[in-house]
Amino acid sequence: MESGNFYKESENPWQELGGGMRRQITGYNADIMMVKVFFEKDALGAAHSHPHSQVSYIVDGVFEVTVGGKTQTLSHGDTFYAPGDAVHSVLCIEQGTIIDVFSPVREDFLATLKK
Repeated sequence: MESGNFYKESENPWQELGGGMRRQITGYNADIMMVKVFFEKDALGAAHSHPHSQVSYIVDGVFEVTVGGKTQTLSHGDTFYAPGDAVHSVLCIEQGTIIDVFSPVREDFLATLKK
């Protein structure tokens, strides 16, 4: 299970997630996955956890990010790390995009591509 070696945004569909969010899966194998997530202003990535380690890079916009009960406001160039099973959430203050990297692959995300 793995993506192709190259990713072109124009050739990959966005997945509508509802609530002002959509994502593109940009590359993966069994060990790692990169996903681009677009947020409209006021969109909420509700508090959740998963067994995957996650590192996220703020491409643009402003976000209020909570990880493990601690909250910070992050913007372009900032990152956050959510260890496996840590409860985390993201509230979009100004429209923007986040790049998420997961280890291992989010098989639940791949399953949504097949629907």
